[in-house]
Amino acid sequence: METIHAADELWISWHTGEPVKDGAVIVGRDRVGAVGTLAEMRERAPDARVRRWPGALGPALVHAGPLPDAPTPRERIHAVLKLGAVAVLEEYVDTPELRAAAERNDVVVLGSAARRPAIIQTGRADLAVFGEDGACIATVCAGRLVHRRR
Repeated sequence: METIHAADELWISWHTGEPVKDGAVIVGRDRVGAVGTLAEMRERAPDARVRRWPGALGPALVHAGPLPDAPTPRERIHAVLKLGAVAVLEEYVDTPELRAAAERNDVVVLGSAARRPAIIQTGRADLAVFGEDGACIATVCAGRLVHRRR
């Protein structure tokens, strides 16, 4: 089943361009299917479930520093997801347990020189929603809602 993630603003890139007002992204399984206004996406996928988020929706982030402290490797990876990131740098995933936790949660481990483009494209559905206070409201990793602030 497809899901439409919609927000007040949709940023195709956090760094360039202007946001799409009342924007939306169609997600099918683990892929972005289309991007545009909510009205356009509803027309394109009339049977899709709609998740409406307050704030700004855009590409998920790369966590470029040490992973947050937590009691277990799983909780350290989940702490990254709660920040709106779905990728971490290899140099900070320094144990087999952390690597396994990242893999189980579809978190991408990037080489230290690698930088994933922070744009929404028709590829793996990695999205984040941020509120006016800058805090992450929701994170979608490979099409799955993995964090939602209550």
